[in-house]
Amino acid sequence: MQLVRDLHNLQPRHRGCVATIGNFDGVHRGHQAILGQLRARAQALGVPSCVVIFEPQPREFFTPAEAPPRLTRLREKLALLAQEGVDQVLCLPFNPRLREHSAEDFVQQILVQGLAVRHLEVGDDFRFGCDRAGDFAFLQQAGQVHGFSVEAATTLTLGHERVSSTAVRQALAAGDLAHAANLLGRDYALCGRVIHGQHLGRQLGAPTANIQLKRRRVALSGVYTVSAEVDGQRLVGVANIGLRPSVQGDGLPHLEVHLLNYQGDLYGRFMRVTFCHKLRDEQRFASLDALRQAIDSDIAAARAYWASTPL
Repeated sequence: MQLVRDLHNLQPRHRGCVATIGNFDGVHRGHQAILGQLRARAQALGVPSCVVIFEPQPREFFTPAEAPPRLTRLREKLALLAQEGVDQVLCLPFNPRLREHSAEDFVQQILVQGLAVRHLEVGDDFRFGCDRAGDFAFLQQAGQVHGFSVEAATTLTLGHERVSSTAVRQALAAGDLAHAANLLGRDYALCGRVIHGQHLGRQLGAPTANIQLKRRRVALSGVYTVSAEVDGQRLVGVANIGLRPSVQGDGLPHLEVHLLNYQGDLYGRFMRVTFCHKLRDEQRFASLDALRQAIDSDIAAARAYWASTPL
Protein backbone atom coordinates (compact mmCIF):
# COMPACT_ATOMS: atom_id res chain seq x y z
CA MET A 1 0.00 0.00 0.00
CA GLN A 2 1.27 3.47 -0.91
CA LEU A 3 0.82 6.47 1.37
CA VAL A 4 0.57 9.85 -0.34
CA ARG A 5 0.77 12.90 1.91
CA ASP A 6 -1.05 15.88 0.41
CA LEU A 7 -2.04 16.58 -3.19
CA HIS A 8 1.36 17.84 -4.35
CA ASN A 9 2.84 14.36 -3.88
CA LEU A 10 0.37 12.66 -6.20
CA GLN A 11 1.99 10.99 -9.20
CA PRO A 12 0.40 9.95 -12.53
CA ARG A 13 0.20 6.36 -11.27
CA HIS A 14 -2.10 7.47 -8.45
CA ARG A 15 -4.68 8.94 -10.82
CA GLY A 16 -7.68 7.17 -12.32
CA CYS A 17 -8.75 5.34 -9.15
CA VAL A 18 -11.79 4.20 -7.23
CA ALA A 19 -11.97 6.20 -4.00
CA THR A 20 -13.74 6.58 -0.69
CA ILE A 21 -13.45 9.42 1.83
CA GLY A 22 -13.70 9.44 5.61
CA ASN A 23 -11.98 9.22 8.99
CA PHE A 24 -11.96 5.42 9.10
CA ASP A 25 -11.20 5.62 12.81
CA GLY A 26 -10.87 2.07 14.10
CA VAL A 27 -11.32 0.47 10.66
CA HIS A 28 -14.25 -1.46 12.17
CA ARG A 29 -16.50 -3.98 10.45
CA GLY A 30 -18.61 -1.22 8.92
CA HIS A 31 -15.48 0.29 7.37
CA GLN A 32 -14.39 -3.17 6.26
CA ALA A 33 -17.68 -3.60 4.37
CA ILE A 34 -17.08 -0.29 2.57
CA LEU A 35 -13.53 -1.32 1.71
CA GLY A 36 -14.84 -4.61 0.34
CA GLN A 37 -17.10 -2.66 -2.01
CA LEU A 38 -14.14 -0.46 -2.93
CA ARG A 39 -11.90 -3.43 -3.78
CA ALA A 40 -14.60 -5.07 -5.88
CA ARG A 41 -15.26 -1.93 -7.92
CA ALA A 42 -11.53 -1.24 -8.37
CA GLN A 43 -10.95 -4.80 -9.61
CA ALA A 44 -13.90 -4.53 -12.00
CA LEU A 45 -12.49 -1.31 -13.50
CA GLY A 46 -8.87 -2.46 -13.36
CA VAL A 47 -7.74 0.60 -11.38
CA PRO A 48 -6.25 1.19 -7.90
CA SER A 49 -8.39 1.57 -4.80
CA CYS A 50 -7.81 4.75 -2.80
CA VAL A 51 -8.88 5.88 0.68
CA VAL A 52 -8.84 9.62 1.36
CA ILE A 53 -8.34 10.51 5.03
CA PHE A 54 -7.56 13.69 6.96
CA GLU A 55 -4.95 14.49 9.58
CA PRO A 56 -5.97 15.80 12.02
CA GLN A 57 -9.52 14.54 11.77
CA PRO A 58 -11.96 17.41 11.11
CA ARG A 59 -13.51 17.46 14.59
CA GLU A 60 -10.01 17.56 16.10
CA PHE A 61 -9.35 20.67 14.00
CA PHE A 62 -12.60 22.50 14.79
CA THR A 63 -13.13 21.54 18.45
CA PRO A 64 -10.03 19.75 19.76
CA ALA A 65 -11.19 19.78 23.39
CA GLU A 66 -14.50 18.15 22.47
CA ALA A 67 -13.33 15.71 19.80
CA PRO A 68 -13.98 12.07 20.69
CA PRO A 69 -11.02 9.89 21.63
CA ARG A 70 -9.38 8.23 18.69
CA LEU A 71 -9.63 4.49 18.35
CA THR A 72 -6.52 4.34 16.17
CA ARG A 73 -3.53 6.58 15.63
CA LEU A 74 -2.51 7.26 12.03
CA ARG A 75 0.15 4.54 12.10
CA GLU A 76 -2.36 1.97 13.37
CA LYS A 77 -5.01 3.08 10.88
CA LEU A 78 -2.63 2.74 7.94
CA ALA A 79 -1.64 -0.77 9.00
CA LEU A 80 -5.30 -1.81 9.23
CA LEU A 81 -6.11 -0.28 5.82
CA ALA A 82 -3.18 -2.18 4.31
CA GLN A 83 -4.56 -5.40 5.81
CA GLU A 84 -7.85 -4.69 4.02
CA GLY A 85 -6.10 -4.62 0.65
CA VAL A 86 -6.23 -0.88 -0.01
CA ASP A 87 -3.83 0.11 -2.80
CA GLN A 88 -3.21 3.71 -1.81
CA VAL A 89 -4.08 6.24 0.89
CA LEU A 90 -4.20 9.98 0.28
CA CYS A 91 -3.73 11.74 3.62
CA LEU A 92 -4.76 15.38 3.40
CA PRO A 93 -3.71 17.86 6.10
CA PHE A 94 -6.87 19.35 7.56
CA ASN A 95 -5.81 22.97 7.96
CA PRO A 96 -7.33 26.45 7.42
CA ARG A 97 -6.67 26.23 3.68
CA LEU A 98 -8.56 22.96 3.28
CA ARG A 99 -11.28 24.16 5.63
CA GLU A 100 -11.94 27.10 3.26
CA HIS A 101 -12.37 24.87 0.19
CA SER A 102 -15.85 25.17 -1.25
CA ALA A 103 -17.61 21.97 -2.22
CA GLU A 104 -16.84 22.74 -5.88
CA ASP A 105 -13.14 23.36 -5.04
CA PHE A 106 -13.02 20.03 -3.21
CA VAL A 107 -14.40 18.18 -6.22
CA GLN A 108 -12.23 20.00 -8.75
CA GLN A 109 -8.90 20.03 -6.91
CA ILE A 110 -9.02 16.70 -5.09
CA LEU A 111 -11.33 14.35 -6.95
CA VAL A 112 -10.92 15.54 -10.54
CA GLN A 113 -7.51 17.20 -10.93
CA GLY A 114 -5.81 15.34 -8.09
CA LEU A 115 -7.10 11.77 -8.27
CA ALA A 116 -9.01 11.68 -11.57
CA VAL A 117 -11.57 9.55 -9.75
CA ARG A 118 -13.44 6.98 -11.83
CA HIS A 119 -15.85 5.95 -9.09
CA LEU A 120 -16.57 7.24 -5.58
CA GLU A 121 -18.00 5.38 -2.56
CA VAL A 122 -19.29 7.60 0.26
CA GLY A 123 -21.98 7.47 2.90
CA ASP A 124 -25.27 9.00 1.88
CA ASP A 125 -24.91 11.40 4.85
CA PHE A 126 -21.40 12.52 3.82
CA ARG A 127 -20.88 16.31 4.00
CA PHE A 128 -17.85 18.25 2.79
CA GLY A 129 -16.58 21.66 1.77
CA CYS A 130 -16.75 24.99 3.59
CA ASP A 131 -19.72 25.08 5.95
CA ARG A 132 -20.44 21.44 4.95
CA ALA A 133 -22.24 22.70 1.84
CA GLY A 134 -21.50 19.61 -0.25
CA ASP A 135 -23.55 16.45 0.13
CA PHE A 136 -24.29 13.16 -1.62
CA ALA A 137 -26.60 14.78 -4.17
CA PHE A 138 -23.93 17.39 -4.98
CA LEU A 139 -21.41 14.61 -5.64
CA GLN A 140 -23.84 12.79 -7.91
CA GLN A 141 -24.37 15.93 -9.96
CA ALA A 142 -20.63 16.62 -10.07
CA GLY A 143 -20.02 13.05 -11.19
CA GLN A 144 -22.35 13.49 -14.14
CA VAL A 145 -20.41 16.61 -15.17
CA HIS A 146 -16.89 15.23 -14.62
CA GLY A 147 -17.42 11.62 -15.64
CA PHE A 148 -17.28 9.63 -12.41
CA SER A 149 -19.96 7.50 -10.78
CA VAL A 150 -21.05 7.83 -7.14
CA GLU A 151 -22.45 5.05 -4.97
CA ALA A 152 -23.73 5.04 -1.39
CA ALA A 153 -21.45 3.02 0.84
CA THR A 154 -22.83 0.05 2.73
CA THR A 155 -24.18 0.63 6.25
CA LEU A 156 -23.57 -2.48 8.34
CA THR A 157 -25.80 -3.44 11.25
CA LEU A 158 -25.30 -6.17 13.83
CA GLY A 159 -28.64 -7.06 15.32
CA HIS A 160 -30.36 -3.70 15.52
CA GLU A 161 -27.17 -1.67 16.01
CA ARG A 162 -25.37 0.29 13.32
CA VAL A 163 -21.66 -0.47 13.38
CA SER A 164 -19.85 2.83 13.89
CA SER A 165 -16.82 4.31 15.59
CA THR A 166 -19.19 5.87 18.13
CA ALA A 167 -20.64 2.45 19.00
CA VAL A 168 -17.12 1.06 19.48
CA ARG A 169 -16.20 3.94 21.79
CA GLN A 170 -19.36 3.41 23.83
CA ALA A 171 -18.59 -0.29 24.25
CA LEU A 172 -15.00 0.44 25.31
CA ALA A 173 -16.07 3.16 27.75
CA ALA A 174 -18.47 0.66 29.33
CA GLY A 175 -15.69 -1.92 29.64
CA ASP A 176 -17.52 -4.29 27.28
CA LEU A 177 -14.50 -5.59 25.39
CA ALA A 178 -16.44 -8.49 23.84
CA HIS A 179 -18.96 -6.15 22.24
CA ALA A 180 -16.20 -3.82 21.05
CA ALA A 181 -14.38 -6.77 19.51
CA ASN A 182 -17.56 -7.86 17.73
CA LEU A 183 -17.95 -4.38 16.23
CA LEU A 184 -14.29 -4.14 15.28
CA GLY A 185 -13.88 -7.67 13.99
CA ARG A 186 -10.83 -8.07 16.27
CA ASP A 187 -9.79 -7.44 19.87
CA TYR A 188 -9.08 -3.81 20.70
CA ALA A 189 -5.41 -2.89 20.84
CA LEU A 190 -3.17 0.16 21.20
CA CYS A 191 0.36 0.55 19.91
CA GLY A 192 3.24 2.75 20.92
CA ARG A 193 6.88 3.00 21.83
CA VAL A 194 8.14 2.20 25.32
CA ILE A 195 9.45 5.36 26.98
CA HIS A 196 10.87 6.30 30.36
CA GLY A 197 8.27 7.18 32.99
CA GLN A 198 8.49 8.07 36.66
CA HIS A 199 9.77 4.57 37.54
CA LEU A 200 7.17 4.42 40.31
CA GLY A 201 6.16 0.88 39.38
CA ARG A 202 9.71 -0.31 39.96
CA GLN A 203 9.70 1.35 43.38
CA LEU A 204 6.45 -0.49 44.18
CA GLY A 205 7.86 -3.85 43.12
CA ALA A 206 5.98 -4.01 39.81
CA PRO A 207 8.08 -2.51 36.98
CA THR A 208 6.00 -1.32 34.04
CA ALA A 209 6.54 -0.52 30.38
CA ASN A 210 5.23 2.98 29.74
CA ILE A 211 3.70 3.23 26.28
CA GLN A 212 3.77 6.56 24.47
CA LEU A 213 0.15 7.17 23.45
CA LYS A 214 0.26 10.62 21.76
CA ARG A 215 -3.42 11.13 22.57
CA ARG A 216 -5.39 13.78 24.44
CA ARG A 217 -7.99 11.19 25.42
CA VAL A 218 -8.38 7.44 25.27
CA ALA A 219 -11.48 5.38 24.60
CA LEU A 220 -11.15 3.20 27.69
CA SER A 221 -9.69 3.45 31.17
CA GLY A 222 -9.06 1.16 34.10
CA VAL A 223 -7.04 -1.95 34.85
CA TYR A 224 -7.04 -4.81 32.32
CA THR A 225 -5.43 -8.12 31.62
CA VAL A 226 -3.52 -7.69 28.37
CA SER A 227 -1.39 -9.52 25.88
CA ALA A 228 1.55 -7.70 24.35
CA GLU A 229 3.56 -8.17 21.20
CA VAL A 230 7.15 -6.94 21.01
CA ASP A 231 9.40 -7.81 18.06
CA GLY A 232 7.15 -10.75 17.24
CA GLN A 233 7.18 -12.12 20.80
CA ARG A 234 3.83 -12.59 22.56
CA LEU A 235 3.74 -11.84 26.28
CA VAL A 236 0.98 -11.52 28.88
CA GLY A 237 0.44 -9.08 31.70
CA VAL A 238 -1.75 -6.49 33.36
CA ALA A 239 -2.11 -2.83 32.38
CA ASN A 240 -3.43 0.43 33.73
CA ILE A 241 -4.67 3.00 31.24
CA GLY A 242 -5.94 6.44 32.20
CA LEU A 243 -4.97 9.53 34.14
CA ARG A 244 -3.38 7.74 37.15
CA PRO A 245 -5.36 9.62 39.84
CA SER A 246 -3.07 8.42 42.64
CA VAL A 247 0.02 9.95 41.03
CA GLN A 248 0.73 13.59 40.30
CA GLY A 249 0.84 13.70 36.53
CA ASP A 250 0.54 15.82 33.43
CA GLY A 251 -3.21 15.45 32.89
CA LEU A 252 -2.70 13.22 29.85
CA PRO A 253 -3.62 9.54 29.60
CA HIS A 254 -0.91 6.95 30.14
CA LEU A 255 -0.67 3.24 29.40
CA GLU A 256 1.49 1.25 31.81
CA VAL A 257 1.98 -2.48 31.26
CA HIS A 258 3.40 -4.95 33.77
CA LEU A 259 4.49 -8.10 31.95
CA LEU A 260 4.27 -11.32 33.94
CA ASN A 261 7.43 -13.39 34.23
CA TYR A 262 9.46 -11.02 32.06
CA GLN A 263 12.81 -9.42 32.68
CA GLY A 264 14.54 -7.29 30.10
CA ASP A 265 15.02 -3.82 28.69
CA LEU A 266 12.10 -2.65 26.55
CA TYR A 267 12.97 1.04 26.25
CA GLY A 268 12.64 2.35 22.71
CA ARG A 269 10.89 -0.76 21.43
CA PHE A 270 7.48 -0.69 19.74
CA MET A 271 4.74 -2.60 21.60
CA ARG A 272 1.24 -3.63 20.61
CA VAL A 273 -1.05 -4.06 23.63
CA THR A 274 -4.30 -6.02 23.27
CA PHE A 275 -6.95 -5.56 25.96
CA CYS A 276 -8.46 -8.87 27.05
CA HIS A 277 -10.47 -8.52 30.27
CA LYS A 278 -11.31 -5.60 32.56
CA LEU A 279 -10.37 -6.09 36.21
CA ARG A 280 -11.53 -2.77 37.69
CA ASP A 281 -11.94 0.95 37.15
CA GLU A 282 -9.17 3.41 37.89
CA GLN A 283 -9.34 4.73 41.42
CA ARG A 284 -7.48 7.10 43.68
CA PHE A 285 -5.62 5.60 46.63
CA ALA A 286 -4.85 7.51 49.80
CA SER A 287 -1.25 6.29 50.11
CA LEU A 288 1.51 4.50 48.25
CA ASP A 289 1.00 1.50 50.54
CA ALA A 290 -2.65 1.28 49.46
CA LEU A 291 -1.59 1.63 45.84
CA ARG A 292 1.01 -1.12 46.30
CA GLN A 293 -1.61 -3.47 47.75
CA ALA A 294 -3.97 -2.75 44.83
CA ILE A 295 -1.20 -3.43 42.30
CA ASP A 296 -0.34 -6.72 44.04
CA SER A 297 -4.01 -7.69 43.90
CA ASP A 298 -4.24 -6.76 40.21
CA ILE A 299 -1.17 -8.86 39.39
CA ALA A 300 -2.60 -11.82 41.30
CA ALA A 301 -5.89 -11.48 39.40
CA ALA A 302 -4.02 -11.29 36.11
CA ARG A 303 -2.01 -14.42 36.94
CA ALA A 304 -5.23 -16.27 37.72
CA TYR A 305 -6.80 -15.06 34.48
CA TRP A 306 -3.87 -16.12 32.33
CA ALA A 307 -3.56 -19.46 34.13
CA SER A 308 -7.03 -20.33 32.87
CA THR A 309 -6.94 -18.55 29.50
CA PRO A 310 -4.90 -19.76 26.51
CA LEU A 311 -2.85 -17.09 24.78
